[in-house]
Amino acid sequence: MIKSTNPYTGETIKKYRQDTKSILNKKLKRAEKQYKVWRTHSLSSRAKFVRAIGQVLRENTNQYAAMITQEMGKPISQAKAEVEKCAWVCDYYADNAAEALQNEVIETDAYKSLVRYDPLGIILGVMPWNYPFWQVFRFAIPTLMAGNTVLLKHASNVMGCAELIEEAFNEAGFPEGCYQNLVISSKKVNSILKDDRVKAVSLTGSKPAGSAVASKASELIKPSVLELGGSNALVVFEDANLEETVKTCVQARFQNTGQSCIAGKRLLVQESVYLEFVEKFITQVRELKSGNPQDEDTFIGVMAREDLAEELEKQLEDSLTKGARLILGGKRRKTYFEPTVVIDVHKKARIFEEETFGPVMGITPFKTDLEAIDLVNRSKFGLGVSIFTEDYERAEALIGQFDDGAVFVNELVKSDPRLPFGGTKESGYGRELGTFGIKEFVNAKTVYFKKN
Repeated sequence: MIKSTNPYTGETIKKYRQDTKSILNKKLKRAEKQYKVWRTHSLSSRAKFVRAIGQVLRENTNQYAAMITQEMGKPISQAKAEVEKCAWVCDYYADNAAEALQNEVIETDAYKSLVRYDPLGIILGVMPWNYPFWQVFRFAIPTLMAGNTVLLKHASNVMGCAELIEEAFNEAGFPEGCYQNLVISSKKVNSILKDDRVKAVSLTGSKPAGSAVASKASELIKPSVLELGGSNALVVFEDANLEETVKTCVQARFQNTGQSCIAGKRLLVQESVYLEFVEKFITQVRELKSGNPQDEDTFIGVMAREDLAEELEKQLEDSLTKGARLILGGKRRKTYFEPTVVIDVHKKARIFEEETFGPVMGITPFKTDLEAIDLVNRSKFGLGVSIFTEDYERAEALIGQFDDGAVFVNELVKSDPRLPFGGTKESGYGRELGTFGIKEFVNAKTVYFKKN
């Protein structure tokens, strides 16, 4: 059995019986059968279904948000925003997939030559708990619009969300087999991936999970996309607008109670404004309201599981032994972790070297642009970096020197349906969203006509 537990109350929400081998085989057969039909649908036909599910999401936002909050503790206002963003990704691909997937004519010595983008088949998605709706929709919608069918293995602690998502696809009228939820543990992922009917896999999650899935996919010669952890830097230069920068940095670190791969986790501040910035930052963090995730004005809820909070606590304690100074928060009560600020964080501290998945911010001073670049790139992750400066020429000169998959200037790193999203190094490979994302699971097929 798989159990869903409310991290705020500790109460069991529901228990789910895992799919048997027989049920899984039926779902695979259904997906394969539907794929042969779905791939023949025109893009305009697929878009009608995608627009329909966008409408379902909007009509049921409160219900879906309530389940997100119950299962992983996301503050309800942020849960509603997550569902609304899912509707946006539906709109984007319904409107833009046809242009992204149109044949690309290439002039050669042929009578006609082109590249067309055909679907691959059944695509397996392995998705995490921290954005239980958004992560699924940003994978599933472009994958379906490209003509594939989808099997989804969701995180075990958000099976209620997984169930509602499948119901939403059904309510939107998607043909049977287009999208199916698999009620299985992570131990069974390999057996699904090994099935010849499954053609590729997309995983968002931890490095160990990504490494295991990528290894199996590589062994099977199947494409994979990995979106793994991150330790994004927020780099504040001396000429930044401090008032606006502080607001953005607080949001970047503490939204979703700090449980985001693209959260700003390492705050690097130029020495000349270090003390002033830290004072303003602490003032705003103190104002964040902690409480019941179901209250509309709660900004900091609870972490999704107590073991995650315990691990964050260990990272913090170890960093303090290496010279970092705790100036706000630092206490944990079961799944609740106080908003925490640590200053003078050394580059050898765990909260600098590792991903911190919770409401802890480490602040490190730097002197020069070159030192800032070195500190950013020192990370084993490469998901994104935010830089704050009023000098756009300086920003332009710096962008190419960062290793990350995204650079945001005077803004927090965020995913946007219109832009490719993904990282480098241990943050994974491949891209989601935008025109790049919809082409991850297609066959870029060369077509050549010779005129006799």
